[in-house]
Amino acid sequence: MQATPKLVLPLAILIGFSQQMIPVVGAQGVTITIEKDKDKKSDSKKSDSKKKAPFSGTRPSVDVAILLDTSNSMDGLIGQAKSQLWNIVQEFAKAKKRGKTPLLRVAVFEYGNSGLPASEDYIRQVVKLTDDLDKVSEALFALRTNGGDEYCGAVIKEAIKRLDWSSEPNAYKAIFIAGNEPFTQGSVDYRSACKKAIGAGVVVNTIHCGDYQQGINGKWKDGADIAEGEYLNINQDEKVVHIKAPQDTIIIKLNNELNKTYLWYGSKSKRESYESNQALQDRNASGFGGLSIRAATKSSSLYRNVGRDLVDTYEEDEDAIAKIDVAELPEELQSLSPAERLKRVEAMSKRRAEIKAKLAELNKERQAYVAAEQAKLAEPSEEATFGDAFSGTVQKQLEASGFELEK
Repeated sequence: MQATPKLVLPLAILIGFSQQMIPVVGAQGVTITIEKDKDKKSDSKKSDSKKKAPFSGTRPSVDVAILLDTSNSMDGLIGQAKSQLWNIVQEFAKAKKRGKTPLLRVAVFEYGNSGLPASEDYIRQVVKLTDDLDKVSEALFALRTNGGDEYCGAVIKEAIKRLDWSSEPNAYKAIFIAGNEPFTQGSVDYRSACKKAIGAGVVVNTIHCGDYQQGINGKWKDGADIAEGEYLNINQDEKVVHIKAPQDTIIIKLNNELNKTYLWYGSKSKRESYESNQALQDRNASGFGGLSIRAATKSSSLYRNVGRDLVDTYEEDEDAIAKIDVAELPEELQSLSPAERLKRVEAMSKRRAEIKAKLAELNKERQAYVAAEQAKLAEPSEEATFGDAFSGTVQKQLEASGFELEK
């Protein structure tokens, strides 16, 4: 497998997807309007990504926008993305800057779906940049494919324009776009879009699903070169193998206990939605054999629900509980006094910390077991999957942007 590595700093993901028949609850997307280029002048602004000020924020920023090609030819890629989502997120859990785990936000777009308006270049913003990883998982599992004209330049342009990318000078922001059609399709010149991306400090990594040279001929490598990213190619039909481990049973039990520590707040409908979606995404991950990996992610500080869960919110702002309207508190807390509410939240925080510590320890044991089992495989596949391509690139780019990675 060949690749052309280039170190950069930022992230949004554009992926090629195809029809999937797994029945799951969907997420509501936001239809966006495409503004056509009024002229074909290229943005010559150069990236300032190499002129980085020292990190000075509370937590370093990582912004990932996932732009997915949902045309008919990408069934295998959809499966890979769904089954490897939590493996991918785990890559960020290994990263720290000045001892701090990053604040990860992920966005999802889809493009190339004939069910979307042609007047809008078959593009839809599904999820804005959010730290709600359950919503991201929900969006991925809700995607369906149909036909397709895949306009890479247009979707890159929209991702740069529509998303509220971090203004942290040391932020890691990047686009990963995957697909198998020529990169040149559509009225928006991919070269102009890629120049605008890197000019905004957002690197574009391209993943061609198919032959390496064919991807080069289709200008996938050129797009990555312009935006200081990496060009990779994968086999989207390569089967992802999840190895079962002895630790899985207790990890799953602890995951269920961890869910009980969440004190969702907001309107009644929102509280119910947060709780049900957390359970749904557990089931979705389990369907691909990846619940243990998702549970490991939930034990890290990447899985945060500030503004939705009282425990996470309290840990960031100890005065937050007093600021929340009583009607928006969990029902079991509404009849309690302020002092009793605080005591309940603190107890849940302590319980959650205990469960997370156990999960983290078990996850290390599980990783060691899985690594040993993988080493026993007689003929490990040399074909890369979406998760493989993503992980290798992210590691290089995180280090280039000043993160230290746990080995």
